Amino acid sequence: MNVRDLMRRPGDHREWSRDIAQPEGFGNAVIGVREGATVHLDVRLESLHEGILASVDAETVAEGECVRCLDPVTLPVEVEIQELFAYTEDEAFDYTVADESVDLEPMVRDAVAMSLPFQPVCRPDCPGLDPETGERLADHPDRAPREVLDPRWAALEGFRSAEEPRS
Repeated sequence: MNVRDLMRRPGDHREWSRDIAQPEGFGNAVIGVREGATVHLDVRLESLHEGILASVDAETVAEGECVRCLDPVTLPVEVEIQELFAYTEDEAFDYTVADESVDLEPMVRDAVAMSLPFQPVCRPDCPGLDPETGERLADHPDRAPREVLDPRWAALEGFRSAEEPRS
């Protein structure tokens, strides 16, 4: 975004709202924002003595799969971002005004990626997959879950007391 009209004019500001198609996908192996997804941006750029303050509200949709049952997952993503684009490298933390412009794309991409869940689920009580058959347990709600014993603990089975019922 060109900010020539705002540079070194403290107190001036500009606001705009746009829908932008994401040029490339990003996220993690399980969920992310796909290439071509629409990202809605509400932007306010304010001129300060040190640089341009960018306040951005971003909304988009992330797609992936449930980590428990592998069903498709679609999650709305909303983030609020505020960053200072400094006029000089000396004052900069992360971003600078370059060639009278600010590049909002890395800032928005990073904030959206950081807001994505590490382990997305299709619903909070998703039972996942049957460890033996691989069937979705949600498709068989009447089936009682089976206890699967780790073979490394099998030798301890003989230490159970006679009164203790077996599972």
